[in-house]
Amino acid sequence: MKKKILIAVLAVIVIALAAVGYFVIADKRQEDKLRTELSEISELTNSQTPDIDAIREKLDRTVTTGDYAVVEGAFKAYLRESFDNIIEIADILNDEKITSLLTLDNYQEDGKDFVESKNYIAETRKALEECKTKYTEAFTEEEVMSYINDKGLDDYYIDLYKREFVGDISSSDDNTLETSIDEVIEILNISENILNMLSENQDSWEINGENIVFETQDLTDEYNALIDSLY
Repeated sequence: MKKKILIAVLAVIVIALAAVGYFVIADKRQEDKLRTELSEISELTNSQTPDIDAIREKLDRTVTTGDYAVVEGAFKAYLRESFDNIIEIADILNDEKITSLLTLDNYQEDGKDFVESKNYIAETRKALEECKTKYTEAFTEEEVMSYINDKGLDDYYIDLYKREFVGDISSSDDNTLETSIDEVIEILNISENILNMLSENQDSWEINGENIVFETQDLTDEYNALIDSLY
């Protein structure tokens, strides 16, 4: 009888150890999937010609399960919002209207009060400032962790999120995009000053062929100085 009991106990232990081994292997596979997914997303976003559709497809899918899926969802929610913000910034920076504000065509079409142009400048500047704030805040640990802190996960999964993600995010020191935003905002500010100068003196200038002509040399000098400040 004692022998049968011992065999039964050993069988339970073997089954338990096998189960533990299975879950350890399963967890390892989940973590590997997660790391691979993030690595592939990183490769896509760092490409010289990012495939936006492919990036969004990866951000919208889930390749893990259970608590790992919650961690993955937090990762991707953060990435999706940051990615959308960067796309919005890129669209604004590449808007050809910014460079057409001070053309003779625009002077003729929207002058001499330049209501549409001034509204565009104000809206674009506000959008860029808001995008810049979002972009800057995105690289703080507080912002990154806000996507995972309320998910009710065990410390292990919180630590995984921090270990695999937060360290790289918070260590970023590339300010290229912020500098580009500041440069475009400065262009918008100077363009606004020029359009204000033109609208305030609208009876003192006209378009003559391929040139803008002012009635006085002082206005000509003021206009040229403002144009020169763009470069």
